Amino acid sequence: MATTASPDRNDLTKRVLPQMTLSRGPNPLTAPLPKDDSPPSERARQRFAVEGNAIVTGAGGIGLSVIRALLEHGASGIAIFDVPVSYASSMPAIETLKTDFPNAKIKTYEVDVRNETIVDAAVDRVSEDFGTIDMLLCFAGVVGCAHAHELKVDDWKRVMDVNVTGSWLCAQAVGKKMIAQKSGGSILFTASISGHRVNFPQPQVAYNTSKAAVFQLTRSLAAEWATYGIRVNSVSPGYMDTILNEGDGLAASRAIWADRNPMGRMGDVEELSGAVILLCSKRAGRYINGADIVVDGGGIVF
Repeated sequence: MATTASPDRNDLTKRVLPQMTLSRGPNPLTAPLPKDDSPPSERARQRFAVEGNAIVTGAGGIGLSVIRALLEHGASGIAIFDVPVSYASSMPAIETLKTDFPNAKIKTYEVDVRNETIVDAAVDRVSEDFGTIDMLLCFAGVVGCAHAHELKVDDWKRVMDVNVTGSWLCAQAVGKKMIAQKSGGSILFTASISGHRVNFPQPQVAYNTSKAAVFQLTRSLAAEWATYGIRVNSVSPGYMDTILNEGDGLAASRAIWADRNPMGRMGDVEELSGAVILLCSKRAGRYINGADIVVDGGGIVF
């Protein structure tokens, strides 16, 4: 028996899809290469210089290490987004950064990246406090380990809300500012080897799925925003030696992670800094867009 199509279905045939606009030829928002007449040491410095102000979400071990690297390479301002419970442990290290880099502006903001209203308001405040927003680095994230058949939907949503939606909300808010500034910018997401392969031995379907989603978020925004001079990339850490992987209860897992790695060990958070600086530098990373750099000691080759 024939059925009559609903009005909603009829409307689908009349819709007009929005179209992306790609850059055509040289983009004036792309940073110039180092000058040929500069001394070699100055050209080297310029090549990996980090310029402007950055928002960094997540002030844990990786985030703090990356902030120090950004400041060492020339960042003039850092706005940190995190929640109060995290600041309770990270504030001493943040105060040390302020002492070590007295000429840089470093401010903290209490931000739950899952909340659109809070994120938008915080980005507005950063824009007022710093003048421009030139970089966004999303390191806020949560891990959840549970057997798939026992995983509660609330736990699934929590991982997705922080790792995916939180990254998207921050990128959208900052992207609007960068587009309005007409000066380009760099956005860096934290993906993971967990988005490339299934972890062993721990079951973590929600986390793995969230990090795979970050890959497509990276690529989609890289395609859309290149015309505005905004480069969007991600970095995929392997098993890093952070507080998330400490404790006697993880000793057996740590041994497995190291044993299944060609370099025979876990990574140090400092070992992420090189990739981050490359992607954030206007010159060294000027033609890198939509990429994911894996920093895992070769773990995903197995």
